[in-house]
Formats: sequence, structure tokens, C-alpha cells
Amino acid sequence: MKSLHCPRPSRRRFASSVALVAGMALLGTACVPGTDGSGAPGGSGSRGATAMPDPAKAGKVTLTVWDQEVRGGQNAEIERLNDEFQEKYPNVRIKRVARSFSDLKTTLKLAISSNTPPDVIQANQGYPDMVSFVRAGLLTPLDDYAGIYGWNTRYPNTLLDLNRVSVDGARFGTGQLYGLSQAGEYVGVYYNKDVLAKAGVKPPRTWAEFTDALPRLKAKGELPVQFGNLDKWPAIHTFGVLQNQAGDATGTRDTILGRGEGFDNEPTREAARTLADWAERGYIPKGTNGTGYDDATKKFADGQGAFLITGTWLLADLKKPMGDKLGLMVPPPAEAGAAPTTTGGQGLAWSVTSRSKHPDVAAAYLDFITNAHASEVMAEEGVLPVVPGETARKAPAGSADRQLVEGWERLNRDDGLVPYLDYTTPDFYDTLSADLQGVIDGSLSPDELARSMQKEYAGFQEKQRSEFGSDETEGQR
Repeated sequence: MKSLHCPRPSRRRFASSVALVAGMALLGTACVPGTDGSGAPGGSGSRGATAMPDPAKAGKVTLTVWDQEVRGGQNAEIERLNDEFQEKYPNVRIKRVARSFSDLKTTLKLAISSNTPPDVIQANQGYPDMVSFVRAGLLTPLDDYAGIYGWNTRYPNTLLDLNRVSVDGARFGTGQLYGLSQAGEYVGVYYNKDVLAKAGVKPPRTWAEFTDALPRLKAKGELPVQFGNLDKWPAIHTFGVLQNQAGDATGTRDTILGRGEGFDNEPTREAARTLADWAERGYIPKGTNGTGYDDATKKFADGQGAFLITGTWLLADLKKPMGDKLGLMVPPPAEAGAAPTTTGGQGLAWSVTSRSKHPDVAAAYLDFITNAHASEVMAEEGVLPVVPGETARKAPAGSADRQLVEGWERLNRDDGLVPYLDYTTPDFYDTLSADLQGVIDGSLSPDELARSMQKEYAGFQEKQRSEFGSDETEGQR
């Protein structure tokens, strides 16, 4: 997981090094990731960059930026930072193209392969997007910029590692740096305090209390868990939470990173059984595969549903209509006070395309939207920064904002973050999202899901060994 210049850490370092948000920058000083710019599949990028770029001296520049920060708080913080960057550098105009995650995922490769590619994009980590872009030579390695701007000390190595791709393009988590992430993320459990109180249910402290609350809520005429899966990807997050609760989060983490046993196991089947059971018992809405994610979010905000299992990126959108009625918790552990576990890590990486005409200005932009001031702006807009500052920590006790930060710090301190399942193979997002719709509507059994996931994982690992040789994948095991 470390860079090519550092010893490989133990497995448990993946998430624990992500955090301890206050003093985490110190980790980067122990071993600075590579800045030699040695040959990678990506473009020439930052190789040869030795001095901090000055966008003011770049002449008249239009910087085209594609992002997926379309939701309330996310959109607000990036709009503020874009305005501030243009005010600081009047010669630079930011041409922003903002699309939903699904739309961005569908159109991005075509855009950066075109004759007029954007300069900066947000790329999803893992094999489906970032690795494939690197192998196609579409992204710029950022290691020299990381040294110039001090990104190596701003971020812990393990966070940087998630945005790395090996020199041969075989795997992610090691090699050269291809992006920076602004936001920390985890899949949590939002709850409506009024709905719970009306039903006589207290916010659960354990997973058993959570699951026991579902039939009680339904008996009181309340929808236990609001959920919309028309977009397909929401089920990946919900399933990930259930899988983690079923056990062996370390094994799941290792498999996602290409060094595990796979998914043909009891935690995978138990998670699928739980999801199918929720659908059958009416704990999630009938016809949820036909309900959009945003529609489900609005319904929850309107009081339709006691719980909503989704990412921390929704906090600002929910807080505005719900106010003090909104609560947020990390999925509760098996025992009260025990270490929690959930899906999460960091937001999509901001990357520089290999054919950008303004790579120095693009790098300066990446630095600007991820620095300490940017973290304060993000917190003010209800977005969780990777490294929270004073504003985030001063949120009122008991508020959803405070719960957000406390949950992030706890997860990092207790090594409780498991990467997103769709990182696993180039096609895992498509196959898993479709299969989970089948689990929900009853057309795919838990055993069939486990076999399908295992087949996709094993096939990709075999292809890796065939294409890159056993020595290339041995470091992942």
C-alpha cells in the first residue's frame, strides 16, 4: 500500500492511517512518496516541475473542470472556492461542467479522450475509472507537484495511496499519484428524531437494537428504512454496510485491494439475505428499484422513513429541510461502545488530464481546493473535509454536524473504514449494481450473488496474473 519508496505496511494500516485528523499530517513526513516521475502509462505530467507554479504569470487561461459536486453543500463549497480562485487570479477563468456521479461516470472517458479534453476532472478510484484512465495515458502523474506543494505532509500516505496507480498500470494503491481528494466520506445511518420518538424508539446503540427497531417501526405505521435504487449504485453502499456487519471486514478490505480470498463466503450471503428480507418484510419501500436516489432523499427529509443508510455527502441537503430533527450515526457496532465499521474512505479524486494545456495552473487549482482554507469552507457548507479544521470541530454538541466529524474521527481511530466495493475490478460496479437489484426483487438468490461476485473477482485476478505475471500481483497478497 505504500509508495514504491516505502516499506509495505500491515493490513490494518489502511484506514487507521487515514485519520486522526488533527495530527495526521505528521505521518507524511516519515516517508515522502516518490517524486522521481519515473515512467508511467500516464502523460508527462509534473515531471521536471521544480518550482511552485504561479498562475498569475500564465497569461489568459480558461481552466475547464468537470466535477460531480452537484448537491447542496458540495456545490456551494466548490462554487465559493472557484470564485475565490478566480478572484486571486483574475487571468484565470474556470469553465465548470458539473454532472451527477452517474452521468459523470458515463461520459467522462469520452470527454478526456476527445480533442478538447477538460483540464481537471474528478475520477473515481480503483480499476473501473482511475486505473483504466491511467493505462490509456489520459491522466497526469502528480508526484512532483505533491513535493512542491507539500501534499505529502498534508495527507497521510494511506489516503494518497488510494489515488496511486502502479507504474505498469497493473493495480491501484501503489505507484504514482494521480489525484487528490477533498472530502472524507463514510456510509452512515441518518435518522429522523421525530419519527423515532413518535414510535417510541430510541436511537440504537448496537446493530441488534437497530434491526430490532425495524419491525417495531413498521408496526407503528412508519417506514423503517427509506431507500431508492433506480440509480443502482445506492444498493452497493447499503449492501456494503450489511456485509461489514456480518463480519470479516478485514477480509473484505483485502479482497477489494486484490489480496483476499474473495466473496464466496458467509458474510456476503448473510448480507444478501438481510437485504432480501428487508424487501420482503416491507422494511424498505415497495418497488425501491424504481425509485430514484434523490426522490428517496426528499421523502426521508419530508418524514417518510425513520432511517436512511447513505453517505455523509448528503448531510447539507438533509440538514436544510430537517434542522434539529436530523441525526447521524456510524452504523452501530455489535456491542455498545465497540469499534464501528462501515464503507467509506474519501471522495472522488481531483485529477489533471494528460493533455491539459495548463497543467501548472491545474495543479495550483488542486492545491487551492484542498488546502486548510478549503477545509474551513467545506465545513461551513456541511461537507466533511478529509482533514477537518476548527470550524468542523466547533459544531454544536449533539448536532448532525458534530456527529459527522465525531464519526469520522472514531472510524479512523479504530481502523473501521472498508473501501467501496466497486473498486474491486473494472466491471465490478456494473455487475454488482445489477445483481443487487436482482437480490432486492427476488430474482437472484444470496448464493447466486456470492458466486457471481466471486466469479468476477477470480476472473480479474487471473487476468492480472496472465497479463502482468505473478510478480506484479504478489505485492498485493
